Amino acid sequence: MSYICAIDQGTTGTTVIIIDQDLRVHARVNKEFPQIFPKPGWVEHDPEAIWSSTLETIALAQQQANLLPEDICAVGITNQRETTVVWERASGTPIHNAIVWQDRRTRGRIQSMQDEGLSELISERTGLVLDPYFSGTKIEWILDHVEGARARAVAGELAVGTIDSFLLWRLTQGASHKSDVSNASRTMLMDLETAQWDEQLLRLLRVPREVLPEITGNSELLGEVRGIKGLKDGTPICGMAGDQQAALFGQTCFEKGDAKCTYGTGAFLLMNTGEVPVHSSHRMLTTAAWRLPGKPMTYALEGSAFIAGALVQWLRDGLGFFEHAAEIEQLAGQVTSSEGVVLVPSLAGLGAPHWNADARGVLWGMTRGTTRAHIARAALEAIALQNVDILSAMEADLGAPLKTLRVDGGASANSLLMQLQADLLDRRIERPAMTDTTALGSALLAGLHVGVFKTLDDIQHSWEAEATFEPDMHDSARKTLMSLWAQGLRRV
Repeated sequence: MSYICAIDQGTTGTTVIIIDQDLRVHARVNKEFPQIFPKPGWVEHDPEAIWSSTLETIALAQQQANLLPEDICAVGITNQRETTVVWERASGTPIHNAIVWQDRRTRGRIQSMQDEGLSELISERTGLVLDPYFSGTKIEWILDHVEGARARAVAGELAVGTIDSFLLWRLTQGASHKSDVSNASRTMLMDLETAQWDEQLLRLLRVPREVLPEITGNSELLGEVRGIKGLKDGTPICGMAGDQQAALFGQTCFEKGDAKCTYGTGAFLLMNTGEVPVHSSHRMLTTAAWRLPGKPMTYALEGSAFIAGALVQWLRDGLGFFEHAAEIEQLAGQVTSSEGVVLVPSLAGLGAPHWNADARGVLWGMTRGTTRAHIARAALEAIALQNVDILSAMEADLGAPLKTLRVDGGASANSLLMQLQADLLDRRIERPAMTDTTALGSALLAGLHVGVFKTLDDIQHSWEAEATFEPDMHDSARKTLMSLWAQGLRRV
């Protein structure tokens, strides 16, 4: 039996799963770490806390699976994308907290780039829109605001990367500084068609080429494990993808037009567009999905809502609505309608297709009869309605409707939310038997390299639906909710 260790380094915690060649899960361990909010709109992580959570979950997963370290034949990595770290090459020590993808501190810089007329260049070259979301301005900010950092970068003393690169560096004791095409495509520094760092964009954001990782494919030897408890030295690290691309792969969305939505901290909807990048005219992102050995790049359209599961966390931690996130389903189910209450969850700006970095959240339409249950239901509706905006824009870009949407991520376990999503999208929703599809995607990519999995067809046949949700909302009710949502957006 062959076993693969998948490291899923997410925004609020790190999860490690160990699966076998039949996709049975033998271990699943999660460890949360603190979120840091230095100023309004700023979000940071301590890279050492990320690393500690990674080490702890690897060791505990190996114990939970009751395996020897040598039983694990490959390691896959998937990660929160865009989150940026700068560290010393000599010691591996970060010079600043990681700036998280949700962080908005560089919106002034983004505005100046927009004013300079750079939006079209960025879109054509990278497939992205000008937004603080992406890594490029985060790198520039750290190099400008940490004393001596820019000079040290030019001197080759520093390394820059997203979390995939940082973990790979640490797992290999500094022997490997690489990033795969899916993560590199989110930096605002990679040419989407050549899959290489773009010299013009590097000059524009003043990022020295020497600090950046080598760009690789997604299923190849990236490095070998050194000195990690629970893993044997020399174990190949050979699968890597940003979390949303990994989920697209884990959902076996291998054909053009296949789509999935991951409900994590945010909601991320990706659609496979095949071997040709589709440049959006509706403010979607064009991104690298994956590149497999001997094959052309596979591309995707993406729309991201910054706040999804984080909205439930906010109701739990910020407003004290319930003690456990899963309780929102029961609370929201106490009412059959939100009765005109609209919650627009732009707590970290608005993502696709609106792209408003300065937007703030709005709770609107309350009366004396409004209860926590109405607000909880409005929150679930908001998560679903954001995806309606995104999917409508994607369908306009492709000129064809989506038939089915596959879902995953923590909030996909909420059946009320999934039914609302089916109702508001007016599409069938399929929830897989294994909802850890982000980790699964990186494991499948690693397994392809070492031969545990032979072909994409073999993988596709293994996908199973655990539940299906069919649209069941009257058209007039759907139109009413959509109208109220549009009014809420105008207030934002």
